[in-house]
Amino acid sequence: MTELKGWLLAENPDSRTQAAFGRGYLGWLRFYHNPLAMIGFVIVLALLLMAIFAPYIAPEDVTSGLTGDALKNGRFLPPSAEHWFGTDGQANDVFSRIIIGSRITLFIVAIVIFTAPVLGFIIGTVSGYFGGWVDILLMRITDVFLAFPKLVLALALAAALGRGLESAIFAIAITSWPAYARLARAETLTIRNTDYLAAAKLQGAGHWRLISGHIMPLCLSSLIVRVTLDMAGIILTAAGLGFLGLGAQPPTPEWGAMIAEGRDYILSYWWLATFPGIAIFTVALGFNLLGDGLRDVLDPKSGGQH
Repeated sequence: MTELKGWLLAENPDSRTQAAFGRGYLGWLRFYHNPLAMIGFVIVLALLLMAIFAPYIAPEDVTSGLTGDALKNGRFLPPSAEHWFGTDGQANDVFSRIIIGSRITLFIVAIVIFTAPVLGFIIGTVSGYFGGWVDILLMRITDVFLAFPKLVLALALAAALGRGLESAIFAIAITSWPAYARLARAETLTIRNTDYLAAAKLQGAGHWRLISGHIMPLCLSSLIVRVTLDMAGIILTAAGLGFLGLGAQPPTPEWGAMIAEGRDYILSYWWLATFPGIAIFTVALGFNLLGDGLRDVLDPKSGGQH
């Protein structure tokens, strides 16, 4: 272990691989010594594990399938040893629905972060690199999307496309990319006239080689931090669409839809909306804390703070 640590912390690395591992190790040390970042990391890791092993963790199915007297006697049971988070109006176990619902939340986040940031990243770097009429055209399109509040635009798109999880995901993705485009463009403008890019041009590198091989890697750390911080907003937007009936539809155990189902009973059966709300709050907090920790690690200006 001591030899490995010495290899990672070597002042004069023997290879680019050793230097990369050394930078990663130093970044992990800064992240590890940030208590709030570690709390966020544990929350996000718990969400991932919960989503992966949801069928084995959830004590019951998503829908109870009860009828007659069994349904009547199983409705609106308060939290107990048998039903940790109580049951809903269809005698479904709320704890099981929250566990299974974590898969839907993670699915929404995964689809959005693999579409919106990629699209915005490409548009922003191309716009900042070429400038001129390309920059004007792409940024005016971006400004059109930024002129509307994200949630309002997402609501309008989801309503126009029809209710459903797919419509909600598309609406969130199509309203999220402009922020990444602006960020990538700003980063590109600061480095497009640097000496090493000029040297690469003299060596015969084309425009797309410069963008993909030199500019994009330098902008990637800022993009990762922004994506991590935006995950909380994505979760809240998806929950908002579900709450308003424009996202996942019952009986799908989406957390926002579960809160909507329990809002009419909030005074009588408080657990129906409280526990899904706590789940949304906890996951959003975890992603925010994780994003703050990654920002401290990936921001070169904060390298000596921890």
